[in-house]
Amino acid sequence: MRKINLGPTDLQVSDTALGVMRMDQKSVPEATEIIEKAFMKGIDFFDTADIYGDGKSSTVLGDALASSSLNRDQYFLQSKGGIILENGQINGDGLKGPRYDFDAKHLIAAVDIELQRLHTDYLDSFLLHRPDTLQDPAEIAKAFDQLEKAGKVRHFGVSNMNPWQVEFLQSALNQKLIANQLQFGIMHTGMIDAELHVNMQDPRSVDHDGGILAYSRLNQMTIQAWSPFQYGFFEGPFIDNPKFPEINAKLQEIADKNNTSKNAVAVAWITYHPANMQVILGSMNINRIDEMTDADQVHLTNQEWYDIYFAAGNDLP
Repeated sequence: MRKINLGPTDLQVSDTALGVMRMDQKSVPEATEIIEKAFMKGIDFFDTADIYGDGKSSTVLGDALASSSLNRDQYFLQSKGGIILENGQINGDGLKGPRYDFDAKHLIAAVDIELQRLHTDYLDSFLLHRPDTLQDPAEIAKAFDQLEKAGKVRHFGVSNMNPWQVEFLQSALNQKLIANQLQFGIMHTGMIDAELHVNMQDPRSVDHDGGILAYSRLNQMTIQAWSPFQYGFFEGPFIDNPKFPEINAKLQEIADKNNTSKNAVAVAWITYHPANMQVILGSMNINRIDEMTDADQVHLTNQEWYDIYFAAGNDLP
């Protein structure tokens, strides 16, 4: 599997990561088999969040890693925090949600609980899970400084933020933000559409993300593409979905040419982009993980990349 630099660092990580949002539904032996399979296929990056499965996903991941053959220095571990669930998930103040909370006390507590769940002394990276309009950058800086000084977090990033939100936050921090986790895939191409439809008045010219793609490339922030197989917002997968015959036909055509699967082509379409994105796979199915991690077997041309883009219902001005 191809390696990429994580943000501006010299850290080399797999360009495909395993997201464990649904790992709470697995037993520890099942989860161990999943991470062993992913690692065997070249994935050395595991992504979780303190709210996944109300915390159980991280617990199962931690137990699975502990029972696996992997050593801690063989993989990269990332978590996210800052969301308070309706049940008051680790908010530290006894108040229930839902809300976002970037208070230093909460962020530090979130990391501490994740470290316990994951059976580790440190996170390789910790991301703010969603932008909070009530944030105090000084509070975030305080949390990040304490977490870094204590050796609990080595790198920091964000999720679902636009360029000005990143800039605003970065101005208060002593650490360079290295990653931004954003929804992106063949059927969620807003950041691409806006780049192509500049100076136009059609719907695809509307920039919902503030030029986040160019910004990320300019500032060497790794875009981590979440839900790469979804259409809409958690509406379901588009692979083998009868609602989308054209894109499935095109993916199958290119898959046949490369002796692989549609899943592999869908991942390769993302990693082909020169932004060096990292794909976050969310599947807990070993067979699908096996297919998705064959993206290196796919050799796209620029025309094939655009053909897939068109088959997904997009156009050029």
